[in-house]
Amino acid sequence: MVGSELLCVNLAVVDFLCCVCFYPFSIISSFHHVWLGEYITCVYYGLGCYIFGLCGMFTITAISITRYMKTCNSLVYDVWLEGTNIRIACCATWLVAAVWSSFPLFGWGEYVPEPYGLSCTIAWRGYHTSAKDAFYVICSFACFTMVPVLLIVVSQCLILLKVSRFSYSLSARGIRNNLRYTEKRLSIMFFCVSLGFVIAWAPYAIVSFLFIFHQENLYMAPVGFVFPALFAKSSHVYNPFIYFYFNKTFRRELRCLLLSVWPKLGGNRVDVHITTVHQVPIHIELQERVCVQKKNFGLTRDRTRSKEKYDNTRVLGKSVYTCWGSMSKNTPKTFDKKMNKDSLPDSI
Repeated sequence: MVGSELLCVNLAVVDFLCCVCFYPFSIISSFHHVWLGEYITCVYYGLGCYIFGLCGMFTITAISITRYMKTCNSLVYDVWLEGTNIRIACCATWLVAAVWSSFPLFGWGEYVPEPYGLSCTIAWRGYHTSAKDAFYVICSFACFTMVPVLLIVVSQCLILLKVSRFSYSLSARGIRNNLRYTEKRLSIMFFCVSLGFVIAWAPYAIVSFLFIFHQENLYMAPVGFVFPALFAKSSHVYNPFIYFYFNKTFRRELRCLLLSVWPKLGGNRVDVHITTVHQVPIHIELQERVCVQKKNFGLTRDRTRSKEKYDNTRVLGKSVYTCWGSMSKNTPKTFDKKMNKDSLPDSI
């Protein structure tokens, strides 16, 4: 697992852990209409969400830069952005996010409840309290929000420009653009992931930025803080749907996983093959709709296979039944004799 795949796994881990470890606190507090817990739980929630939020943003930035290098500067990608360097980048996203988020624990910034009182975040209003808090707030917004977003937008725009120019040049020469179809599909998928992240967090960033320069929250009702926060939290949810739509391998593996857990979801498949030459027998084949597991290639899509291939294939412990129909009366005698001499043909 190298390149963008490892970064995607890192992003999936961020989304999953953030939803499991922190969001239940906000959900339970929403039912009680007040934040449940003391200062410790507020710090835990604010620190955890800020770490995972920064890590997710840095990961998407790394994905965008990696895709840009692979699409526009393949030589740099082959030299610097493979193998160990990608693993170092994943570790760096966690390290930088954890270090910067831990500064409020040592008096440089603070974690406080948000204006609507159902979650905790950085004290953006600390801009007015002290020089240290003001510096932390400005750096958090400029260096750890605006710069990553700018890198994401610029990288994705350059990727789309490169792909469109490449497709146009091939079309102008009359060459079918099939060689880089997978590359184009991956570029669109990562563009959707990056665009969705920016769109989800943009309202919350704008509201927080306005909150910095207002000592009181009278300029906006508490409801105005709720919807941007909920919209930002949705960024952890829709990424699997983007992967499911654009990635055929993801769909196939998910289908195999579901069929391995609930085999009855697949049902049975009946294939009927009728050959038109001399009206040879009808071949009817019954096969379980489950994933086929090869010895060398792991899980693959289930297909109708010949008898020789069945010797090297196991359909998850379930047998495959083949039924043969009777021959047609109009079949020539010469063909009938030939069929008696030869063995029955393998199923198609």
